[in-house]
Amino acid sequence: MKLVHWISTDGLAALAAATAYAQQAQPRPAPTPQARPTPRMTIPVKALLPATSALFDGYVAQDKMPGIVGAFGVGDGPTLFPAAGRIRDDAGAPAAGPDSLWRVYSMSKPITGMSAMMLIEDGKLNLDDPVSKYIPAFKDMKVAISPDTSLDARPATRPITIRNLLTHTAGLGYSIITKGALLKEYERRGILPASVNAAMEEKMRLVRPTSLEEFANRVATLPLIADPGTKWSYSIGLDVMGRVIEVASGMSFERFVQTRLFDPLKMKSSFWQVPQSEVGRLATNYAFVGDTRTPLDPAATSVFLQKPSFPYGGAGLVMSARDYDRFLHMIQNGGTLDGVRVMKPETIALATSNLLPSGVTYGGVSGGTGGTKGSNMGFGAGGSVVLATTPNGPGKGTYAWGGAAGTIAWVDPLKRSRGNVMVNYFPADRIPLREQVVAALMQDAARLRR
Repeated sequence: MKLVHWISTDGLAALAAATAYAQQAQPRPAPTPQARPTPRMTIPVKALLPATSALFDGYVAQDKMPGIVGAFGVGDGPTLFPAAGRIRDDAGAPAAGPDSLWRVYSMSKPITGMSAMMLIEDGKLNLDDPVSKYIPAFKDMKVAISPDTSLDARPATRPITIRNLLTHTAGLGYSIITKGALLKEYERRGILPASVNAAMEEKMRLVRPTSLEEFANRVATLPLIADPGTKWSYSIGLDVMGRVIEVASGMSFERFVQTRLFDPLKMKSSFWQVPQSEVGRLATNYAFVGDTRTPLDPAATSVFLQKPSFPYGGAGLVMSARDYDRFLHMIQNGGTLDGVRVMKPETIALATSNLLPSGVTYGGVSGGTGGTKGSNMGFGAGGSVVLATTPNGPGKGTYAWGGAAGTIAWVDPLKRSRGNVMVNYFPADRIPLREQVVAALMQDAARLRR
């Protein structure tokens, strides 16, 4: 596999040295029995990660984007937040920073995946339970014989399971992937669990279900693209999982995520609906046609200021780099952050292992979706996983994903390192952020070794 997707051993060395240096430069507050405080940064990030900072500055100077922020950490040292530019092109727009708000789109999927793993830990779900145990409408699924041209279908050979939803092996479609006759039926039935802007949302709400229950039940009426457990295909599986979580937990999906994940981890900048009071922190999302950048979802009128039809577990969250770092930090630490445990280490280990059904492989997705590519990879609970440690590369169990508006994230539980980068523009693959950011981190590592 190419080693550019995650921080290599050299990149880890750079971050470890930088965070250690930052900690030495200030007094350390005394820890309490409840939690060990995270040290604060006093040395400028540009002095610690000059190549990475220069890369970010260059993106803005060359007008490739209005602004960008990264969050990189090793162990329990302070997270480094290199940033450049502003969160929108408007005159006087705030600078991009750790607490700016960004549409993370499919980086919502790992949040949903880990939420499901909590219920598996609780004994309320099992990986190989049939989904019909929680949503009876999924009991007798059918498979389209030729989904691109017809809705004619035959009975599925096996039931969809929780494992299938988590790993995109349920045979479900996706409006950004599916084509032909089945795509038209998805659109007709309103199986469109994502928000783009206010104008498009107005049209989508005319056909979209108004609750997760109705959404899941409609999905169950549509034919699959393949028998469950036989093929990896990017899908709405994590959106359906939101309804499973509701049924298994006995509370709404958004309440479960808030009370079991966001609140314990003090993730105070993660929203399904951005409060009007926080609009000043919200980035504008842009669309590029060639080199021309046009506001697609301006912050002041953003669709994310509206209450969604239902919480989209596959694409619905707006988050800050700081909050996503706290989520990844918890995974890095085996389920605990600042003395608060939200998951057991063995649950994290299972979630970041290869959960694909026997005989199914993960080959990657289109760069425009924000996902990952490469060999030596499987798929875990809502994100890709590295199957074996690579010399000078990611450790076994490295868990990663990205979003359609350019955001990327990864966590290496073995090497106790993590990173995320926040931007907002379509298409996501306009700039190879994974490759370029990691290359810059390696330059910083080489500098620190001298």
